[in-house]
Amino acid sequence: HTSYYVFTCFLDQLLYQVSNMLDTMLLKNGGKGASDRRVEESSSAATVLAQNMLWCHCYHHCPEDSVNNTCMTDGYCFTMVEEEEGGIAVLTAGCLGLAGSEFQCRDTWNARSRRALECCTDQDFCNRDLRPTLPPLMTSNYHSIQYMALLISVTVCSIILGIILVFCYLRYKRQESRPRYSIDLEQDETYIPPGESLKDLIEHSRSIGSGSGSGLPLLVQRTIAKQIQMVKQIGKGRYGEVWMGKWRGERVAVKVFFTTEEESWFRETEIYQTFLMRHDNILGFIAADIKGTGSWTQLYLITDYHENGSLYDYLKSNSLDVKALLKLSYSSISGLCHLHTEIYGTQGKPAIAHRDLKSKNILVKKNGSCCIADLGLAVKFNSDTNEVDIPPNLRVGTKRYMPPEVLDETLNRSHFQSFITADMYSFGLIIWEMARRCISGGIVEEHQLPYYDLVPSDPSYEDMREVVCIKKQRPSFANRWSNDECLRQMGKLMSECWAHNPTCRLTALRVKKTLAKMLESQDIKL
Repeated sequence: HTSYYVFTCFLDQLLYQVSNMLDTMLLKNGGKGASDRRVEESSSAATVLAQNMLWCHCYHHCPEDSVNNTCMTDGYCFTMVEEEEGGIAVLTAGCLGLAGSEFQCRDTWNARSRRALECCTDQDFCNRDLRPTLPPLMTSNYHSIQYMALLISVTVCSIILGIILVFCYLRYKRQESRPRYSIDLEQDETYIPPGESLKDLIEHSRSIGSGSGSGLPLLVQRTIAKQIQMVKQIGKGRYGEVWMGKWRGERVAVKVFFTTEEESWFRETEIYQTFLMRHDNILGFIAADIKGTGSWTQLYLITDYHENGSLYDYLKSNSLDVKALLKLSYSSISGLCHLHTEIYGTQGKPAIAHRDLKSKNILVKKNGSCCIADLGLAVKFNSDTNEVDIPPNLRVGTKRYMPPEVLDETLNRSHFQSFITADMYSFGLIIWEMARRCISGGIVEEHQLPYYDLVPSDPSYEDMREVVCIKKQRPSFANRWSNDECLRQMGKLMSECWAHNPTCRLTALRVKKTLAKMLESQDIKL
């Protein structure tokens, strides 16, 4: 066994040595072959690479090591033309690497970059022969579409506007062909039986107590307003126009207010429809209505018609005798006295101050008496609450007839008696106007407005304040007045009406009683 073991070890050692020698020989021979093969393979690869490379012409796109505007690539040669800002076309040429070059060569332009790119690989410097051209201006089509859309829109709008203008013009001509303040003549006999006169309607309204002197029922008023036929314009003022109209053959006055004077229309309508307001010496109220004609709103106030017109117009064209003077004066103060007087009762009448008394706001009736009109600025006094109801409109009275306390802004607006005394000052000036036109001894002065010789024809507040408040002047009396008993008494009366101190002025009732005595002394019956 020992011999066998020794022999085995010896054999293993021998085989190991032989194996190492063989390995060494193989490594030497094998290493040399691999190196040669690597060289051969490298040489073969270089030859293949050199065969696949492409020379290209470059321009504006040359690499840093470029010589003579050339470059080499394994991909494509390209030539590109691109439009820069300002519409300048810039040419570019060069090499595109193999990676991604197929996608780049299929490049498409967009609205922000207008360009054309062409590629080639068929030969060296093949891109010298490429001539890319810019695509057509698609934006021009876009703008032309916009232009056409705008043109169509403008044309359609112009046609529509033209149709509207033609429609408005035809409607305007149709309105012009009618009387300017025409009222529809549609009849509504439901509320007004045939044959009824205005006097009958008013008397019936008062007798049944439906209005208690406050006017006709509203439905009757609206019906009358619809049936009025306008005849002619007879006056115009700052508030609007006055027309003479007809209702079932009866003449009526229609006061048409400007839309800016709605507050005045509302106030005057409200005052006229006050309980127990109707009086012989206050303009007879018939109806009020608001009518819309489509193009404008019309505010109507329908009253009795008096062909003599205002006291101002009447005095300009007529001189007076004593009887006419006293009749005009007494009837005027009677109307003012009714306004100023409060009537107590369950349906009483409040005291009312006019605030714009003048000869143009007093009308002369056919029988030679007067009635007071234009109540748009009137003030009411509620004795139950002791409050003065002042209208909200912005109109003010006539400067020429304003009392000193209004001109110097010392009037106490919270005290109703202040407005009453202000009316009496204005009434004193109206008496002066009438007295000038009264004949005595064959002499009469022409009609003039108060202070005609002291202030301009259209005086300012400052003009009136200087004359009335500072200098305390009043209209002068003609010398002949002192020789005529009636005119002398009238002079005394007006002087007590226009006293500078409001508390010293006569009341309307006192003036009315004085004039009644003068009528009696002259044996004049009204």
